[in-house]
Amino acid sequence: MIISLALIGLLGGLITGISPCILPVLPVIFLSGGAQSARPEAVQRRRDDARAARAAGGAAETASGAVLTAEKPAHEDVRVVSRWRPYLVIVGLVVSFSLFTLLGSLILALLNLPQDVLRYAGIVVLLLIGAGLIFPRFEEILEKPFSKIPRRNVGTDGSGLVLGFALGAVYVPCAGPVLAAITVAGSTGRIGVETIILTVSFAIGAAIPLLIFALAGRRVAERVRTFRMHQKAIRTTGGVLMIALAVGLLFNVPAALQRLVPDYTSALQNQFSSSDQVSEALNLGGLENDQNKDLDLCTNNATELQSCGTAPDLTGIQEWFNTPGDQPLTLGEERGKVVLIDFWAYSCINCQRSLPHVVAWEKAYADAGLQIIGVHSPEYAFEKEVRNVKEGAAGFGITYPVAIDNNLSTWTNYRNRYWPAHYLIDSAGTVRNVQFGEGNYAATERMIRRLLTDANPGVRLPAPTDVADDTPDSGVITPETYLGWSKAQNYGGGDRYSSGVATFAYPADQPANSFAIDGGANVETQYIEATGDAVTIRLNYTAAEVRMVLAGTGTITVDVDGTTRAIDVSGTPNSYELTKTPDTTSGTIEVTLPAGVQGYSFTFGGR
Repeated sequence: MIISLALIGLLGGLITGISPCILPVLPVIFLSGGAQSARPEAVQRRRDDARAARAAGGAAETASGAVLTAEKPAHEDVRVVSRWRPYLVIVGLVVSFSLFTLLGSLILALLNLPQDVLRYAGIVVLLLIGAGLIFPRFEEILEKPFSKIPRRNVGTDGSGLVLGFALGAVYVPCAGPVLAAITVAGSTGRIGVETIILTVSFAIGAAIPLLIFALAGRRVAERVRTFRMHQKAIRTTGGVLMIALAVGLLFNVPAALQRLVPDYTSALQNQFSSSDQVSEALNLGGLENDQNKDLDLCTNNATELQSCGTAPDLTGIQEWFNTPGDQPLTLGEERGKVVLIDFWAYSCINCQRSLPHVVAWEKAYADAGLQIIGVHSPEYAFEKEVRNVKEGAAGFGITYPVAIDNNLSTWTNYRNRYWPAHYLIDSAGTVRNVQFGEGNYAATERMIRRLLTDANPGVRLPAPTDVADDTPDSGVITPETYLGWSKAQNYGGGDRYSSGVATFAYPADQPANSFAIDGGANVETQYIEATGDAVTIRLNYTAAEVRMVLAGTGTITVDVDGTTRAIDVSGTPNSYELTKTPDTTSGTIEVTLPAGVQGYSFTFGGR
């Protein structure tokens, strides 16, 4: 069992370590973790001279490394940084991440400190180290208190452990089943040998790609002479990037950037997390009890309503907000309404992509009898600070009730597995659908509308919401395809796709799941439009439903495998159905856009 947990943790960490979540820290790892430990030009030249001397039978480099401490020319600024620095930065990150994830909340509670103090301390350390890299005088001030200690560097030119500890305190990886199990164990106090092994192996797995990147930075710096000659510039640039990372973390900028980057590891994550062996080993979501024993009757990604037992209670909630007087709610009080429980965490990138749909449903259907309850179940200690949650909720436009589930009591009572997770409950209090993770929004909304109609047959429902599905594609269906140059994906025309006016032609062989253009077009940031009378877009796709987001005024022509029809377009950008079939199929669509109509993107649905 121990070996299985270690392997599961390592694999889960590796998947996280190559995901978009690591992107914000990569520049710092590359320069300050790797390139800074490269030998400067003067040191490298003396090493080369020593090798030449040995080859000529002359003096060789001493075992003590005397050649590295030889007199240097006055104009050379040589700083010999520990060659172990990349490794020790990563060691510091692994140790601090493991400690803070498992014991951070407990330590802060014992010290009666705010739950986000560790995160802010990490940000402050990054700022200080960054400033020390840029301003040598400031570095001397930082190191002065440590002057009596033989190894007195505090992270600028030293081993890098302090830098690693700071990064581990602020590093926020993507949610996944392993991290969920670790978080549940830490929050509920179930910390044993197995949990520690799982946590450390996960941290090591997530850190391995970072170590490779750091070593690559050092390799590049040593092989490219410009890097070796400009060590001071590398230090300064590393300091600037470190300060930029700290400021960005303070204002949650990395999370916003991650939302713009498709999660290219989603298919791998889904395959890993759907394994019965992984689920059993991690014991995800807590133990079965009388309230939650029927939840397994619901299947993930279902498109039809199911019956999965009475909804478990909302238990152990620390406090509520967005309720009258911030008073608590109970599911018993909501009988007669359709209830959607959304488990989320405000820094979770998966939740951030899901929340626009939940917010849109609340605005569209609250008056028709839908009650959404957001159960905020934190992944990290800093997410236990209610003020942080409130700021996050306001930023996403959340006005529906939010329950603070800091001890993950409700999470475990639902045997939940993921951030986000949706539990759809009918007016009689029965769970009718469970959705783990992102996606399946159209099906979820159809089920919401069905339950609202069942609860009140005379209800008048608004049109379905129209929120773009940014779920990373992890299956057969063609991924969402943007036509504007800033987010262009799946262009199969052969030539480089860039902004501006150009004349396009179809390629002789167009790949599957791609689009190509024929005619003159102006490619703008978010859309394309004809420069003449019309432009045609050919799409090879695999889906059951194909829609296109269009704006402007005019009539487009759609040819689906030889069948042609016209669609009138007017008003603000909207999603228009191009084709819909009972089952997922592959085909070709040609859309002719007349002058005055702009094409933004293609979106897809499956069966």
